[in-house]
Amino acid sequence: MDRYRPTDEPAPAPPVPSPDEVDPAVLGALLARHGWRRRGGAAGRYARWTPPGDPSGGTSGGTSLLVPESREFPDSGDLLGEAVTALARSAAPSAREVLIGLAVPSDEVRWRREVPEPRSGAAAWSAQERLSAAARATLLAGALAARGRAGYHGARHRREAEASLEHILVGPPGPGGRELTVFVPVEHGRAVTGTLLRALHALRDAVDYQRTTGGQEAFDAAVEAGVSRELTEAVVSLVEGTEGARVVLEWSPGAGPPAGVAARPEPVDFSPGDLPALREAGARYVRSEPAVPVRVTGAVVRLRRTGPGGPGTVRLRVLTGADVAQVRVALGEDDYRIAVHAHLVGLPIRVSGRLESRGGFRRITGARDVTPVRVDEADRDRLLKSLREHLDGADCFEEPCAGPEEKHGDGRLEP
Repeated sequence: MDRYRPTDEPAPAPPVPSPDEVDPAVLGALLARHGWRRRGGAAGRYARWTPPGDPSGGTSGGTSLLVPESREFPDSGDLLGEAVTALARSAAPSAREVLIGLAVPSDEVRWRREVPEPRSGAAAWSAQERLSAAARATLLAGALAARGRAGYHGARHRREAEASLEHILVGPPGPGGRELTVFVPVEHGRAVTGTLLRALHALRDAVDYQRTTGGQEAFDAAVEAGVSRELTEAVVSLVEGTEGARVVLEWSPGAGPPAGVAARPEPVDFSPGDLPALREAGARYVRSEPAVPVRVTGAVVRLRRTGPGGPGTVRLRVLTGADVAQVRVALGEDDYRIAVHAHLVGLPIRVSGRLESRGGFRRITGARDVTPVRVDEADRDRLLKSLREHLDGADCFEEPCAGPEEKHGDGRLEP
């Protein structure tokens, strides 16, 4: 299973755990969670489970699992092996989800959108894509908040947040783009799921407060719980075009819940009536997030000015000093000349200024104290090699070059 698999591609086979690694209690908990029904068995020894939607109780030849209560009995290993094999051969989506939960101890986050039945395959595909994008944005907002609290993150910490989601597995989409389950491995993602749970509940409370009193102050307090512009946008995307949406988080049955957190967290629901409050809060977060004083060291990757002399603009690939990948800096004529020479000899430069929230924290204003930074030969060679790779063999030198890092949050290119 790869992360955020396009919904029109066939799902790869789920990981199949070794029967020796399966805890019978965890298997039973996962079967119950994913809709399997317990239909008796030898009391105290094993239980019989049948998949969701099997009215025969496994008597008509469908999948039926015998799961031992513990490993204390001689045949428990054989029964667990047979159960894992049956799950691997089953075409039921719930069987795939159980296998994932067994193979990789994971917290499960489930999104559900209340939408009409799609009338065509294209409409169903579009609904699945929208749900997948909203789910990804929600997780990314949680990962950003786990790195640090802010009303508006912009480009800050984005590389680290996206890297923290690399191990996430996506379950098969539900029919009509209504439901999606994501598995967040406990080892790598517990900070994300814990933060996301607190943030969603805080967002729900802040929206209720705003709709009741008209006041926005609850959104200010919610930032400390992980609420941000990124989370409000994700929830807006999830809810738009629906009659309502729900996010449910369930802890890994093997790892259990974090300390001080409910074992079964309450679902968080949002409705179309929440959209005005969510949009207003998101815009407010952008307006109120202050610029940040920085002293950045970066490699010059783009240079631009309109004539042979005068001021110009450079783009730096940030090495230290700011939690963003690249920044754009407007420089006076002398400072621009320093940046040009540093670029020609393969040296980074250091510049002080203010990292502006406008455009997603991708611009430094009030630039001053521009100086080349000396590096040893080995670091210089690595820097030059990295620059060649990032530039794809073509410098943007004295040319009007605009890349995705030079866009406003709404997608407009900066002048």
